[in-house]
Amino acid sequence: KDTIKMVSNYVDLIVMRHYLEGAARYASEVTDVPIINAGDGANQHPSQTMLDLYSIYKTQGTLENLTITLVGDLKYGRTVHSLIMAMRHFNPTFRFVACNELGMPAEYKAFCDENNIRYTEHTDFSPEVINSSDIIYMTRVQRERFADIMEYERVKDLYNLNSSMLSDARENMRILHPLPRVNEIAQDVDDNPHAYYFEQARNGLYARQAIICRALGIDA
Repeated sequence: KDTIKMVSNYVDLIVMRHYLEGAARYASEVTDVPIINAGDGANQHPSQTMLDLYSIYKTQGTLENLTITLVGDLKYGRTVHSLIMAMRHFNPTFRFVACNELGMPAEYKAFCDENNIRYTEHTDFSPEVINSSDIIYMTRVQRERFADIMEYERVKDLYNLNSSMLSDARENMRILHPLPRVNEIAQDVDDNPHAYYFEQARNGLYARQAIICRALGIDA
């Protein structure tokens, strides 16, 4: 609280990344300076979701009625949590691909149920899943999320994507990733026409410029 109150004396806006879930919301309650949540623990990452929505729209021409496959760390991956909540307005179908230890938390599946969002769960990153997707959203397994190093070593390489796996993918399908990657996307994917994660990162510049302008009341 003291840090937020002090920093608020010197700035027009605070961009805040914090390891505790709910930290940004709490900060917004103790200051009148706008707070932008740049990620709070394993909870949410709303600015990433804004650039993700922009990227999906740019590649698909719509946000409506898409099949979106989320792969990897769905338990701690705050980017996929935020994306699910944002996509509820656009009638998506989700595929959750993860091992049991990193599966989508119950509260987000309950959110899908409450908002009539279709989803299926898979432990196998199969050709059937890949070839029926409009968007494949890869995530990395983050070492810092694990108290047990052996558990991390066991699950870190379960879901890797390489170019040969994309031979029968839909022409419109694009691969997203919040970056940085570890080895979940092989480098031979980078030159594949389905790859879009570097362009996605560039879209973050535009999306975050827009968020900052909105927070400051600037008409761009």
